Amino acid sequence: QVQLVESGGGLVQPGGSLRLSCAASGTIFSIKAMGWYRQAPGQERELVASLSSDDTTTYADSVKDRFTVSRTSAKNTVYLQMNSLKPEDTAVYYCNANLAITTSLRRNYWGQGTQVTVSS
Repeated sequence: QVQLVESGGGLVQPGGSLRLSCAASGTIFSIKAMGWYRQAPGQERELVASLSSDDTTTYADSVKDRFTVSRTSAKNTVYLQMNSLKPEDTAVYYCNANLAITTSLRRNYWGQGTQVTVSS
């Protein structure tokens, strides 16, 4: 019953901004971490940014100082604010959540992905 719903992708010019969102819903005991990965053509999926339940953040070196990951107070929705976008940021962006379904069961879930294209 757990689902991750992504939104916010699109086409922007270099230097522009986009804000991605991902909402987790369903039978969830607790949220351990949520974050964003991306995959460009011919490339492996890579971590972009993550946010743990204790608010620890992790960023890829390529996006530090440009991207910001955040969450709602309910911790069920994660955002990725992307500023100063570059053509090399073009990729499909995937939301990821590490969830505790019960006190003893943890699972990773993935959103369906949203396309971000940065081009002049």
